[in-house]
Amino acid sequence: MRDPEEKIEVERVQTGVRMEKSLLKVLKALAELKDMSLGDLLEGIVLHAFEGKVAFSAETLEQIEQLNRLYKMTLHATDSHHLQERR
Repeated sequence: MRDPEEKIEVERVQTGVRMEKSLLKVLKALAELKDMSLGDLLEGIVLHAFEGKVAFSAETLEQIEQLNRLYKMTLHATDSHHLQERR
């Protein structure tokens, strides 16, 4: 097992992804709240998801709920395959 304090060197690339507006606002606010970049937050979420693990503590989930209300983010996981771009 790797030492939790060990730094892992990676190569990062710039990407342009399109995302639902209110969801992006919540993610940006959460990254700011956690004092991390949006990219670092997304990497963490994806790495946890790939291993079937929960990415957030109960406290962070409560913060996300507050941010969802603030930014009127009403989407849920079940909506993920039903989103269609507004024309």
